[in-house]
Amino acid sequence: MHVVATAGHVDHGKSTLVRALTGMEPDRWAEERRRGMTIDLGFAWTELPSGETVAFVDVPGHERFVPNMLAGVGPVPAAMIVVAADDGWMPQSAEHLAALDALGVRHGLIVVTRSDLADPGPAIAQARAEVAATSLGEVAAVAVSGATGEGLPDLVAALDRLVAALPEPDLDAPVRLWADRAFTIRGSGTVVTGTLGAGRIRVGDELTLSDGRAVHVRGLQSLGRAIDEVVAVARVAVNLRGVEPTDAGRGTALLTPGEFGAADLIDVRVTGDDAHDLPRTGTLHIGAASVPVRVRPLGPDTVRLRLDRPLPLRAGDRALLRDPGLRRLMGGVTVLDVAPPALARRGAAAARATELATMDGRPDERDEVRRRLLVRRADLRRMGVPAAMTPVTGDWLADPAHWSSLGEALITAVTAYSKRHPLEPGMPVEELRRALDLPDRALVEALVSPPLAYRNGRIARPGAGDLPAPVAQAVALIRADLAENPFAAPEAARLAEVGLGPRQIAAAVRTGALLRLGDAVVLAPDAVEAAARALATIPQPFTLSDARKALNTTRRVAVPLLELLDKRGHTRRLPDDRRVLDQAASQNPV
Repeated sequence: MHVVATAGHVDHGKSTLVRALTGMEPDRWAEERRRGMTIDLGFAWTELPSGETVAFVDVPGHERFVPNMLAGVGPVPAAMIVVAADDGWMPQSAEHLAALDALGVRHGLIVVTRSDLADPGPAIAQARAEVAATSLGEVAAVAVSGATGEGLPDLVAALDRLVAALPEPDLDAPVRLWADRAFTIRGSGTVVTGTLGAGRIRVGDELTLSDGRAVHVRGLQSLGRAIDEVVAVARVAVNLRGVEPTDAGRGTALLTPGEFGAADLIDVRVTGDDAHDLPRTGTLHIGAASVPVRVRPLGPDTVRLRLDRPLPLRAGDRALLRDPGLRRLMGGVTVLDVAPPALARRGAAAARATELATMDGRPDERDEVRRRLLVRRADLRRMGVPAAMTPVTGDWLADPAHWSSLGEALITAVTAYSKRHPLEPGMPVEELRRALDLPDRALVEALVSPPLAYRNGRIARPGAGDLPAPVAQAVALIRADLAENPFAAPEAARLAEVGLGPRQIAAAVRTGALLRLGDAVVLAPDAVEAAARALATIPQPFTLSDARKALNTTRRVAVPLLELLDKRGHTRRLPDDRRVLDQAASQNPV
């Protein structure tokens, strides 16, 4: 199927032409038929002699209904520009053509109607001149009369040539279906319609709305027929489960889950006669959506737009800025960045304008990574940027120069931390993440390379955490005391005398130079095994008092030491609080 939108001034015969081509009534509302004027979008279709099907989106031509017209042409790849022979080129002819040009539409056809009322030659000549200066370029022109049927065969042949020249759609692309209608069918629920420009939708698919809510495809129709799958380009009606029509009205998008972000702040390039003198507010039209925006000029032709509500936009999207108060087109929009940086610092806006001047709306992965320094590959894809670079970890992509500088900064930070905290075995990963301003701990771990090493949640240089000489000397003095009586834990005064405070003791325990039983209760590291051997020489089972005498120590040491023996399986505590030695464990100490 191919989809073609009409365009042109009010009362130039667009609907009459569609009616003559299809035998269908595109005006859906009684008010439209009563007034003889299209107010909202109409839809009709026909089969061409080649066997190709063409569906028409018939748009209103009156200036009051331009927003409705833009909702119809936004997602459509080709247009039929209609001009009346007896009226010639008119204001809405120009505005509709300007809209098509701003949207970058490249395929079209001029149709001069009412050729039975006036010589179509002058209207054809003027229309060709106007259209040739836009993105459509040189297009075919046909003169017809909807009243007499003269010229209709030529128009049908021209339509066949037009659709044959349309580019093939990307059937593997993610779905972004802009809803141009939403309504309820009794017994079926909510139905939304739109023009599918890329991808495919199947019955049973899960999609998301613009606000992220999940919906399921209950059924599909295209050109009045129920189908199981629809592929682009096509007019489609999607029966949804799990949503009300009020939640999926015109301008809502149905999306492939995870493939689009929600952007409410975008940087864009604006083209058009009024692009250099934009008001501070306007309306952004894209797809079938229209959203009020605030405009912040940046460069000569670049601005930042803040949207009143988020839209699923990607870099490279084409849109329109319109002043609804003055009913005029402000300019065409090319989306450059859907996740722009903040402009908080002095001079940031000017620097951003310089950067935007180098961007053309054709996303390049390396350029985007260079600008963002660190970015998830999935986030790039949601922005519309193809991603093929190898991640540094997980799905994180990094600018090579920035990644190298981060590695150097990591070494500097770890070295400085080790000097400030000589008793610690390295810098905690979370503290490093904050110091380097990284968004993910995994990035810190990925940066580690010799001479640094990662262990137990810390990053350290070789030898980091080794006991400094004064601490090692103090431990040696305590070990010498314990050599005379292995279970006579030194008192706090003795520990302070040799220079072992809580931090020094913690470092000694971590390196295995001492065994800590409790606050300020330390023994040699082999004390557990030595105690098990000593307790093996006394009658079993034994009491706390028996153990204290056998070990020649105090209750301050015996209680936590026996608890540690229990924990390690050397001893087993009985219901009467006596203990028995586990001979197997004592012979094979842990």
